[in-house]
Amino acid sequence: MSNKKIRIAIDCMGGDIGLSVTVPAALLFAKRYPDVHCLLVGEPQAIEQTLRAQGNVDTSWYDILPASEVVTMADSVEVALRRKKDSSMRVAAQSVKDGIADACISAGNTGAWMAISRYVLKTLDGIDRPAIATSIPNQKGGATIMLDLGANVDCSAEHLLQFAIMGSALASIVDRHERPTVGLLNIGEEVIKGNEVVKKAAELLRSSGLNFYGNVEGDDICKGTVNVVVCDGFVGNVVLKSIEGLAKMVGSMLRDEFTRDPLSKVSALLARPVLNRFRDRVDNRRHNGAALLGLRGIVIKSHGSADAYAFGYALQRARGAVLNGLLSGTSQAVERIMQSVSLHEQQSGEPDTRHTSEPSSS
Repeated sequence: MSNKKIRIAIDCMGGDIGLSVTVPAALLFAKRYPDVHCLLVGEPQAIEQTLRAQGNVDTSWYDILPASEVVTMADSVEVALRRKKDSSMRVAAQSVKDGIADACISAGNTGAWMAISRYVLKTLDGIDRPAIATSIPNQKGGATIMLDLGANVDCSAEHLLQFAIMGSALASIVDRHERPTVGLLNIGEEVIKGNEVVKKAAELLRSSGLNFYGNVEGDDICKGTVNVVVCDGFVGNVVLKSIEGLAKMVGSMLRDEFTRDPLSKVSALLARPVLNRFRDRVDNRRHNGAALLGLRGIVIKSHGSADAYAFGYALQRARGAVLNGLLSGTSQAVERIMQSVSLHEQQSGEPDTRHTSEPSSS
């Protein structure tokens, strides 16, 4: 990267909480990363009022991009896309399209954010639908990339193949895996398991030329069995929320140990360093921020319920995506993998139904 600042467009109005989270998080983020310039998107007076409440007088770290409308969490995709053409979401995505911003981020309505981003930025060649992807910590000390996490509820086998291509591209760019292993999330490892869509997707993946490991189950995500796990958005979102719920429950249980009998308190104090490391690793707020892959621009989705701490991590994800050249790298990787898949399909005979590869190391 040059000395030019990274410009991130922030939908300040979106999410369950909105301005009282997005603006303070942006302020702290800009203080920590002086190489970033924030474009605060939303109703100007409301943004300025929130900024004044922070006691901040320095205006050099941000500009305000005005937007007169807000997409609510209850708005349908049609309302967000067709009726609210001057929403903070639309303006944020358009700023990337126009080259004003290097990346954009929203904590708002997931369906609306995906539809608007797709409409404004368009998809990469060969990709029908963008997919939400994030990294989930695994037992090997690394992370498993998983997609889709909620952007596409109903998927065809071809869509799942495209998700595998995008996930492989992401793993090769961000995690530096030369040939990332891909697993298809299923109810069992056997080739006969799953519904017809999943079975057909497995056939496509076996003959694709990707480093397809085979079917994987839910526990393989945290085991780190493969580098990339693919599923439809309905299943992916349920899995993600279940993992987050478990992490919150464990964190709550650890905190409760300090309020019990004296012996429990002493034991908890002795174990505090280990417990703190575990808490930090499973804290879903530290893993907030998922990329919408397959678009002609960097788009990040934050949890709608994120607090300022969590939203700050999503902003870090956006900054990292720009620094890592995620857009150009993913575009090139997708094109390369697409060509490889096409060539392999022309040359392949009977698909191999065995697990023929092991997860690649970092």
